[in-house]
Amino acid sequence: MPDKEYPLDKSAFRAMTFREADDHVTFWNDKNEEERLNAACFLINQIYGVTRDTKIDFSITDKRKNN
Repeated sequence: MPDKEYPLDKSAFRAMTFREADDHVTFWNDKNEEERLNAACFLINQIYGVTRDTKIDFSITDKRKNN
């Protein structure tokens, strides 16, 4: 992958302690519910390689009624 295609923005990072870097709870508590949900959806889509153009295979699911 060429370096010019995805340049690293070094101004987006700062030096911090391990404790500050590990404090994910405070970071996510500062976000509203919509931002948290969007981040979770983004990560899940990245893991499974899903895009807006990905077709859903409905043949692997089952429809049933609860009695």
